Amino acid sequence: MEFFINCNTSSLAPYTTPLDGQRAQHLYRRLGFSASVQTINQATGQTAGNLVNSLISEAQNMPPLVAPTWADWNNSNYPEDDDQRGQLMRSQQEEFKLAYTNSLLDNNLRDRLSFFWSNHFVTELDVYNCNSFLYHYINCLQRNAIGNFKTFVSEIGLTSAMLYYLDGVYNNGNNPNENYARELYELFTLGEGNGYTEQDIIETAKALSGYVERGELGCEQVVFDASKFNSESKTIFGRTGNWGYDDVIDILFDERANEIGYFICKKLYEFFVHPDSTDAANNAKTIIDGLTATFISNNFELAPVLSQLFKSQHFFDDEAIGVIIKSPFDLYLNITKETGFAYNDTTIGSAINYSGMLGQDLFDPFDVAGWQRNRDWINTNFMIGRWLTMEAIVDGFYQDNPEQFRTFAMDAVGPANSNTSNPEIVVRAIVDKITPKGLFTQQDFDNAMSAFKIEDVPEDYYGPDYIPGGQSLWILSVSQEVPSQVHLLIRHLTRQPEFQLK
Repeated sequence: MEFFINCNTSSLAPYTTPLDGQRAQHLYRRLGFSASVQTINQATGQTAGNLVNSLISEAQNMPPLVAPTWADWNNSNYPEDDDQRGQLMRSQQEEFKLAYTNSLLDNNLRDRLSFFWSNHFVTELDVYNCNSFLYHYINCLQRNAIGNFKTFVSEIGLTSAMLYYLDGVYNNGNNPNENYARELYELFTLGEGNGYTEQDIIETAKALSGYVERGELGCEQVVFDASKFNSESKTIFGRTGNWGYDDVIDILFDERANEIGYFICKKLYEFFVHPDSTDAANNAKTIIDGLTATFISNNFELAPVLSQLFKSQHFFDDEAIGVIIKSPFDLYLNITKETGFAYNDTTIGSAINYSGMLGQDLFDPFDVAGWQRNRDWINTNFMIGRWLTMEAIVDGFYQDNPEQFRTFAMDAVGPANSNTSNPEIVVRAIVDKITPKGLFTQQDFDNAMSAFKIEDVPEDYYGPDYIPGGQSLWILSVSQEVPSQVHLLIRHLTRQPEFQLK
């Protein structure tokens, strides 16, 4: 899958053609974790403008996850016994992982974005290890996911999760810790080595000092201690004064607006459109420049940038469809949404566990740079793991209720073909529902047909002429073997290269 070079030459001009099924699916796979056949059917024929407006509005108006009972607990709320405390903390983490993953499934763009930002403003739960910090960190991601980026940067830096993770909590005025100042520029706003000096980092660390007061009990929210703030004069990006935390954010966005704009828009482009934004042959830079101008002129509001991108000819170009490798979460959540199969906490728990095994450990990215995504999801070990875990998920759906496989097939072919006796109609419909662009070759499609058809039956078993009187023996809506056939077909498709893409 190394062959996806970005050849997209389309512009940011609005895409005005009513969406076909393939493009509706493309939109929902990128802006959420895919969608049901019914949702795609409703979206088909709509304009991108109307659909994107409604998805953005939904994301902006969606409340964050309800605070769990332990949202503001500190260590005094837990049992003193180490084993009991550890057990309770782990059960709370499992509960919150389920709640958040369910919100990934349900909340389209808002939590597609909150998940994206968790890999931008990275923290690791196993480093700070306080459940209350985790809740407030995720709450910050959800509230700001499609809000103002400057506000977002300011708020995320004062979450206790971030203060502990990047050592802000040890940044005393007389002994500055530079870790957060460095990542603020290198990873969160400007990009490595772009528009800042080592001296800027040193001076910024002094201005960010003082958020070190953390109580006696453990897992208490960090607050500002004025006596631990460095009150010397500081020079940041050429501006001198007795700067503090808010001043750093203001100076950064005033003095480095273009750098911030391009860095963030490039990252959004690579996540939502195409992982390759640097090849000289494509016009990705022109697109990112256009988005950057929108970002800056809208005072770093995210919604106008995403709106412009998701409504564009560039986003809906053929070259943008099916060119991103699914993350583990994409794999399991997409199949769940696209098939409409019934799921429960056991299914979701399996998806979370399997994702961790494949390198995407929820709330625990690998390091401060986050998951590197795309091609990093594919290697020999992970590929086999993807196949086996997908089969386990699909087999679980089948064991729970085989008949829902027939329902999915009938939904996929549509009412006009619900009584079809032609297996090709069924296979093509299912292929089109769970791959972004179908299968690459006729041979691949023939292999899918073979996976679907039962062995040891006459070829004309599927035709209308098998029984005198023109009645086929095999009919999608009634034949008893259909659920098993659909199950075997989906198992087969989950191993295909095309299924790994979105």
